[in-house]
Amino acid sequence: MTFVRTREDGTLLLSLYVQPRSSRNEFAGLHDTALKLHLTAPPVDGKANKAVVAFLAKTLKIPKSAIVVQSGLKNRRKLVALSGVNESAIRKLLNLS
Repeated sequence: MTFVRTREDGTLLLSLYVQPRSSRNEFAGLHDTALKLHLTAPPVDGKANKAVVAFLAKTLKIPKSAIVVQSGLKNRRKLVALSGVNESAIRKLLNLS
């Protein structure tokens, strides 16, 4: 399995491994089959999940409403659904072909 895949309905599923309380918000390569994401937010009261949505929205230039954390709300491993962006755009943006 790759870190990004497209569902039949066109929605993208992005597999993330989140490391909270980092020094900055950034993508940090791959972790197993997930894209590693460093976040400054702490993993309490849903702050890290909100930071994931905000970071992805800003980076991918899509509205926050187009991003849904499908699984992993209380886990480092998250599966995020994205609307309004395609797989090739994400790979190009992240310099991963």
